[in-house]
Amino acid sequence: FKTFFAALLALIIFSVLGIMILVGFIAAASTSDKPVIGSNAVLVLDLSNVFKEQSIDNPFNAFINKKENDIPSLYDMIRMIHHAKTDSAVKGIYIMCANNPNGFGSSEELRKALVDFKTSKKFVVAYGETITQKGYYVGSAADKIYCHPIGGLEWSGFVSNLYFLKGLLDKLEIQPQIFYAGKFKSATEPLREYQMTDANRLQTSVWLGDLYTHFLAAVATTRHLDTAKIRALAEAGSIQTAHDAYANGLVDGLFYDDELRAYLNKQLKATTNASINFVHFGEYAKSVDFKQEGSGKMAIIYAEGDIVSGEGDNEQIGSDHFRTMIRKARLDKDIKAIVLRVNSPGGSSLASEVIWREIALARQEKPVVVSMGDVAASGGYYIASYGDSVFAQPSTITGSIGVFSMMFNIEKLLTDKLGITLDAEKNAPMADFPNATRQFTDKERSLMQQSVDQIYGIFKTRVANGRHIPMPQVDSIAQGRVWTGIDALRLHLIDAYGDLDRALASAASIAHLKDYSVVSYPAPVDKLELFLQKFKGSNASAIAKSYMQEQMNAEFICLKKIHQLKQIQGKAQMLMPFQLTIQ
Repeated sequence: FKTFFAALLALIIFSVLGIMILVGFIAAASTSDKPVIGSNAVLVLDLSNVFKEQSIDNPFNAFINKKENDIPSLYDMIRMIHHAKTDSAVKGIYIMCANNPNGFGSSEELRKALVDFKTSKKFVVAYGETITQKGYYVGSAADKIYCHPIGGLEWSGFVSNLYFLKGLLDKLEIQPQIFYAGKFKSATEPLREYQMTDANRLQTSVWLGDLYTHFLAAVATTRHLDTAKIRALAEAGSIQTAHDAYANGLVDGLFYDDELRAYLNKQLKATTNASINFVHFGEYAKSVDFKQEGSGKMAIIYAEGDIVSGEGDNEQIGSDHFRTMIRKARLDKDIKAIVLRVNSPGGSSLASEVIWREIALARQEKPVVVSMGDVAASGGYYIASYGDSVFAQPSTITGSIGVFSMMFNIEKLLTDKLGITLDAEKNAPMADFPNATRQFTDKERSLMQQSVDQIYGIFKTRVANGRHIPMPQVDSIAQGRVWTGIDALRLHLIDAYGDLDRALASAASIAHLKDYSVVSYPAPVDKLELFLQKFKGSNASAIAKSYMQEQMNAEFICLKKIHQLKQIQGKAQMLMPFQLTIQ
């Protein structure tokens, strides 16, 4: 027993000391002096990073000296690029543009910031061994763009792939009982069709064509090329190698890594083999004061992810959580205006209404301006439509004003496949309604459709009142149809093109603020709390989830959607089509 308790005591002391040391390191990392980036700095924009609406620092970087792994938020990236224009320590920007998982709205904001940066006469150079089209979209804003001699450039046009589960459900004898309002509301199509309906194919071809035309026009402008010519190159499949891209003016040269570094050193007026002072934006964020300060105060509320009832998690818009945040900003007398940044495909209709109500209350007391990100559609548009002003990018995906509800009938799966039979006694005809183990009666189906139609009517009313559009016009542009920001401006679903800065400027103008500082909601998580969260989540399940998310193959997408379907059964939804994947 002495040996046992001595070992136990030693283990406890060791654990306590270890935790104290870790906490000390994290506290030191949080309070350390600003890093000095030095002179002749070249900022590194790695497009393979996903720039979310709010940044999350990785606390482990303090120990492994991997500061490039700290990924700033999209808005911080924009502000830092603007700040770097006048920072004498920064000589240029190097874009790693091989891959770009960010949406077109985010990419457009980055691209515009880079074009603006070039007015400083500092250099912008882009490089990728093999460059994807979305990587090229941002990279083509550079003064020069290069790729590897044996690499290449993807130049084949856009495609949106949809996965249909009806064949799987047929094999399992699962019957989806679906109710929807809006002939273009295609979110349920993967469950009720084997391929796109004519209506969905029409709307997809339109918004995909809008994005592609906008993409080509942007590339043609910065590369000084003819739009028709570069479109023809994609249609003919003319760009198959890096040499094809170079011969047709899509890239400026074919470089190996050492040749690229030599070129950068030439821009820096250094010797060919000199060490280059590369500074990642995560490190740059800690070394400079790029955030605006002023006597006034405005709030940015970031609404990113699916809209769900309750608190939600850090990747969702939980109605209870966001209602509380909006209310807090509304009741804070120091906050003179609210900017709602929406990046959401929608979700629960009830949760959307809960959030909308709090936005409506806030608008009665102070300006509420909306900025759309990559997507603000369906429930995302529901909460966005009531802003005093609404801004989006031409490549933002929005609209999808429609509603659906569903319930799976798994009776045959249980009886025919698994041999499970069910029985029940009820004292009213619909005591077990809704029920996933039997088919709906005609009356029950009628009630479900009435509920969907009623919520659809409320949705259209919210849009009509918020956007000051007559109801017949709302009905004509609703029907669940997806639009790009280009069409949204024409249809008055938004007020103007613009990024988050434009929305903040509009809110400041309405609130009569000459200068202002910004407070963000949800509040950033401190490093120690984040570390504990990561430590708590360091289990086999989290690792497996991370691996599957990185892979993002067809099997995982299907499994993820099945899980999502389980969560939304029997509840009215304002949700985008299941998967908008553009390649």
